[in-house]
Formats: sequence, C-alpha cells, structure tokens
Amino acid sequence: MGWYPVLVQLAGRPVVVIGGGRVAERKVAALLEAEARVRVVSPSLTPALHRWAEEGRVEAVLREAEEADLDGAYLAFVAGGGGEFRARMIAAAKARGVPVNAAGDGEEGDFLTPAVVRRGDLVLAVSASGASPALAARIAAELRERYGSEHERLCKVLRTVRRTVKARVPDPAERRKLLAAAASEAGAAVLLAAEALPEGDELVALLRTLPEPTAENRRGSENGPRRKPEPGYIPRREA
Repeated sequence: MGWYPVLVQLAGRPVVVIGGGRVAERKVAALLEAEARVRVVSPSLTPALHRWAEEGRVEAVLREAEEADLDGAYLAFVAGGGGEFRARMIAAAKARGVPVNAAGDGEEGDFLTPAVVRRGDLVLAVSASGASPALAARIAAELRERYGSEHERLCKVLRTVRRTVKARVPDPAERRKLLAAAASEAGAAVLLAAEALPEGDELVALLRTLPEPTAENRRGSENGPRRKPEPGYIPRREA
C-alpha cells in the first residue's frame, strides 16, 4: 500500500497545475481553499479557471507545459494531456524532487488527493488509495451529513479551550480529561449553547463541570453535536 495520510501547509507556497480542463479546475479550487500560490499551464482553460486568472487568484500560462515550468514548485499536479505528455511531465517533476499528483492514475504519482469535507479547521479526508474514487466520494458525502456547519464554530471554540487549558492547568492528566470532556457530544453542546465563551479561569471552571465521557460515548467524543443532513452537496473526488 505505502500511502501515508498527512495534511500539508500550502499557504503561500507555489504549486503548478498542468492542464486546464474540469479535472484541473477541481484541483485548483481545492488549492485555492488551502491558500496556495497556483500557476496553471495549459493552452486552454475552463471558464472558471479563466475567471480566477482574471481576478488574480491564479497565474495562467496559456501554452503547452514545458519541463522548466516545474522549477521551484512545492507541489505539481498533472491534470491534462495525452499519455506520453503526462508521463514526461510526471518524470520531470520527480527528477526535480517535486512531489507530483497524477490525476486519473494516482499510483503513477507521489501523492493522492482524497475526497474532502471542510468545516473551517475541521478537515475530513477519505481515500480508497486509488482503488475507487467513487467509494471515497460516497463516504465523504455521508460524513458531510454527519458533520455540519456547526462544527466550524465548534473547532474555533475548542481551539480556545485547548489554548486556555494548556496555559492554566498544569496537571497533564487533568488537561487530557478536560479536553476530552469539551470535545464530547455533551460538552460540545454546552459550549456551543453559551452566548459568550468564558475566559481564563472561568472557562476552566466551566470545563470542570462537564461530564467525563463514558466508555460508551468516548468513541464519538470528538464528533460534537448531531445534526440533520444537508442536501445538495457533491464532495470532491479523490485522485
């Protein structure tokens, strides 16, 4: 298998996308969410890619990609072109030590992009390791139904909780207990129901009143409050 799941910090880093079709568009959309500095190289672009280029969100080079286009890239995506051209660009990226994603044939590249559901800082990623992007997309859709927009706020609250607990609770065992209680379904409901989150010692005092997660619900202790499904979402497919 050999694939290692990891989140990569791409904010401000140069990423080259070779190709200007729908697949490249999906890759670029995800890269923009990650605040990468994107350069698209292709003789033609989709309307969305054209618009992003006109808005200055991406750099567009309207010609067939050359090996030199990969110089200095942090990551590369080969998302267009025929078989011989794709193989040449993948090999050029590897020769330069640039990790490359081969859209449509992930095992030819160095990394896969999973199906993703984002809720602010909460990132849920699903991959079948290239075996079935459709399966990964289906599971991601199920996760979207389970984890709604309230989890974006929950992550912000839990970030504040974690920072406060680390600064004000010296005992490691109690820190773990308080953080687990805050992330439990019951604890999350209490924190989200507060009009304004207490600060400092008042927040720690509130956390000490939360019930400790039991063995039965600990498996879902970081899931937060349940919600009703939201229709109309098509998750990004892995490749």
